[in-house]
Amino acid sequence: MTKANAPVIEMLTALADDELVIGHRDSEWTGYAPILEEDIAFSNIAQDEIGHSLVWYTLLERLLQRSPDAMAFERQWLDFRCCRFVAYPRGDFAYTVVRQYLFDEAEHVRLEALAQSSYGPIRDAAARIMKEEAYHLLHSEALVERLGDATDESRRRMHAATATAFPQSLGLFERLEHEDVLVRERVFPGNAKLQTAWIERIVATFGAVSITLPLDGSSKPLCLADYGGRAGDHTSDLEQLIADLHMVYQSVSGASW
Repeated sequence: MTKANAPVIEMLTALADDELVIGHRDSEWTGYAPILEEDIAFSNIAQDEIGHSLVWYTLLERLLQRSPDAMAFERQWLDFRCCRFVAYPRGDFAYTVVRQYLFDEAEHVRLEALAQSSYGPIRDAAARIMKEEAYHLLHSEALVERLGDATDESRRRMHAATATAFPQSLGLFERLEHEDVLVRERVFPGNAKLQTAWIERIVATFGAVSITLPLDGSSKPLCLADYGGRAGDHTSDLEQLIADLHMVYQSVSGASW
């Protein structure tokens, strides 16, 4: 790794780790979702997210000479740079729906920006991933609209899930160590701008089902953001997830998968 590549490597690692970890969490609904349709949907979404992590890990391989398998299965959990939000346990289905929706909207604004990046490999990858992520967003947004205004029970659960998930989800926009370089080189516009665009979108969706977010008059969050993951400051939830993820791969040292 050269010093000049460090900012891009930092961002790619965060992108890839977010996708891998939320994909793993989504896969935990296989066989357990409340209806068959959602069992199939979340299984497919999980596969897509893990596939998107492979896209970003493959770009990292060119810079680090380290394979995607090594990045996913050979790093220690504290070396991951996913935000804390994606690693939290799946919770009930309402929490999963809200988390997936907040993540999908963040992906939408991030990929739109990265599709205009000055860094060609990132620009091309973002343009490809956007096509699948668009379907994820249609799915999760529709679930928020249906469950947020269905029965008293569903409304209660969706309000509670949003109250928990929104402060956590701000970690998706945690500032990167080398962010100033990335902005200056027009690799991406910066997390603050992306968060502003994201809030504008989610306010409209939640507002349609009478879910209010803790924001001030200028749409700035009033709650404490759940930061730490981008610097490797994770909770034990990620430790357990990575242990589960690594179990089969590391069961036979040196095996070729």
